[in-house]
Amino acid sequence: MNKARRDGLYLLLLGAAIFVLFGLALERSSSFAMMDFKVVYFSARCLAEHCDPYSVSDLTRSFRANGGLQPGDSAKVESNVATYVYPPNAFAVTALFGMLPYPVAAALWLLLTLGGLILASYLMWTVAADSAPVLAGALVFLVLANSELLVIVGNAAGIVVTLCVVAAWCFVRQRFAIAGILCLALALVLKPQDAGFVWLYFLLAGGYRKRALQTLGVAAILSIPAVLWVAQVAPHWSDELRANLAAVSARAGNNDPGPSSSGAHGLGMVADLQAGLSLIRDDPRFYNPISYLVCGALLLAGAVKTLRTRPAPADAWLALAVIAPLTMLPVYHRQYDAKLLLLAIPACAMLWAARRPGSRLATVLTAAALLASGDIPSALLITLINNAHLPATGFIAQLLTAVQVLPTPLTLLAMSVAFLWMYARQDSEDSSVKTPQPAAGA
Repeated sequence: MNKARRDGLYLLLLGAAIFVLFGLALERSSSFAMMDFKVVYFSARCLAEHCDPYSVSDLTRSFRANGGLQPGDSAKVESNVATYVYPPNAFAVTALFGMLPYPVAAALWLLLTLGGLILASYLMWTVAADSAPVLAGALVFLVLANSELLVIVGNAAGIVVTLCVVAAWCFVRQRFAIAGILCLALALVLKPQDAGFVWLYFLLAGGYRKRALQTLGVAAILSIPAVLWVAQVAPHWSDELRANLAAVSARAGNNDPGPSSSGAHGLGMVADLQAGLSLIRDDPRFYNPISYLVCGALLLAGAVKTLRTRPAPADAWLALAVIAPLTMLPVYHRQYDAKLLLLAIPACAMLWAARRPGSRLATVLTAAALLASGDIPSALLITLINNAHLPATGFIAQLLTAVQVLPTPLTLLAMSVAFLWMYARQDSEDSSVKTPQPAAGA
């Protein structure tokens, strides 16, 4: 290992140490510790007890009966836990945790979150280190050192991002295909809004289509029993799920992207394009169509390029660098979902080493997106705004809201556009971006 690779690895290890130590310390002191994990855990317990997890009243009773409400918990904790919005197929994964005592299940979930994200970061660094090890180490450091919120609230994004990254590494490197198929299938089952575009790329890219179809088959095998189970216990689950989604997305609701939201603009803020557009006009009839149109156009352009390209590792990493930020923009996502940007690090390093026109810009935008969606920069910005003692209404208040909300969706959009431009100009038959082609494996 040469000096550059050692330095890059040291940066990764430093980021991992901050992620683990700082994350666990904050989780133990937070009043919202493991709140998102409690949502999936106690809903699974409710289903196992033959009660309806999509019914707020049923889930609340089960939550209290199983000792979920602790002394000092705020009403917001119970309200968030009792409003279940995951699809029924997610129980194919979460039911396994629901069978365990809460302390054991929570510890296992934390271990998978911590170990999984570090493993995913290392895999992306190993690919990128062949081109620019120090740059790759610095970008991985930015991801890991700013992922404490995943540990604090225990959101499933920490595990799903790991599954997506591992699957991408397996498919592109042509190694451990069965593991890649299972990982991506589990990600689709648990959080399809995070894994869907990653799966779509592999479906469209000819060399990986077989793996994508196998993944879909495994996801269906996992999902069907869970959906049938939910349908038996909660025959009205679809109507209740729609009602729960409407409740959390209503004006001033926790997931409302607009400026009046009760939970969209703090730490872990909403990161989709609607959040930025809502500052222009706070009306879903305005910001939803524009978001779908912009993201749809980018997705269509990337799909056309993919269908016309003979798959090669460099093309795959460039395409995934387009998809990672684009995934965050058309529908509801929060900042912790943006850890999927790990998938862009190999392309960043390859472009940097190849010195192609626009490669520096793509790298700068990637770093900016990682910072904008990072936990520590967001916490510092929110603290500065809250301590500014400026008017709570009027133009100044609107400006402060814009400063807080806009960086994440705008940098994600700019990053996706920049990588799409690089991807569109990439010629897989005579490329200036080279990656090692590993031997095919199982």
